[in-house]
Amino acid sequence: MSPDQVEAALDGAVAYVSQSTENRLSWQQYGDVGVTAIYGQGPRLAAVAIHALDGPQVRLRDTELIARVPSEACSDIQDLARREGVAVRVNWSGDPEVEAWGVSMGAAQEWGLSPEGFAQRGDRVITDALLVGPELAGDPYGAEPVVRWRDVREREPNPGAWPVTADRDRPRWDWAPLESVGPLRFGMGPQQVAAALDGEASAARKGHYPWSWRSDGAGQWYLDEERFDRAGVTAHYWYPAGTPALGAVTVHGRTGPRVAWGGIELIGRTLSAVEAALIRYLEDHGTDLRVGCGGDLGPDGSHLYVRAARAGDAVVSEARFCAPGWEDHG
Repeated sequence: MSPDQVEAALDGAVAYVSQSTENRLSWQQYGDVGVTAIYGQGPRLAAVAIHALDGPQVRLRDTELIARVPSEACSDIQDLARREGVAVRVNWSGDPEVEAWGVSMGAAQEWGLSPEGFAQRGDRVITDALLVGPELAGDPYGAEPVVRWRDVREREPNPGAWPVTADRDRPRWDWAPLESVGPLRFGMGPQQVAAALDGEASAARKGHYPWSWRSDGAGQWYLDEERFDRAGVTAHYWYPAGTPALGAVTVHGRTGPRVAWGGIELIGRTLSAVEAALIRYLEDHGTDLRVGCGGDLGPDGSHLYVRAARAGDAVVSEARFCAPGWEDHG
């Protein structure tokens, strides 16, 4: 289908968000109906992403796919696959993927309303899905044009298990706002970060080329972040003086060290409990609340944001600690 045909099939829905790459339409997001259309050459429809929160119900035979508890959906998909004699594998996010059906499952955090009527993050995730044709079914997330919509090739792959490290097995790190998190001080270079983490080599590195260069190896590559699995943290870099300097640290919810603020344990806890404790503390101390990207909450001026990390069907709390100006550096 062409983009016009997609729009007509969606009863004239408007794509409020779209992306073009190299003068070619890559994808269009139809927020009102919870669908993203992903285009290949032509442009012609190559894949459809169904959103967890507001997407349509999609049924495969007698199995509902969308807005479900992931483990329950996975069990039903496994049962259906056994009945039909098709193989189920685990995709990059730890969810089921079936080449024979062109289905790759995923999950997104559930949102609801607070007692006051405000949007509020929930403590669980619900299913979404990427649906593709046979030409992409062998590797949906590793192929064009899906990588132009969501490139997951540098993300940590999940084998389908979601262990959460017990508190007794996590070290305690101190946080000095705007200065340091545990042994990591803002402004460190990558070699200093590795040395501070007892010489641990990063499990993955992510970077970029300047916009004026092609991403095929031409020009200088800039390091954006490094993930350290043993330490349970990700180091984020910026370039205030032309060389990579540590600008933020994400402490992972499932595996990262324990960090507290105002007597509130921030890492590896039930998200709603951490947010409720944070809000109570700020109200008691007359401090404003700041809301970051994705609904992340933090005390105004602290450059701390409580984040969510998936742990199977649920989420646990993690946190990002930032140097002054990090949020505004773009």
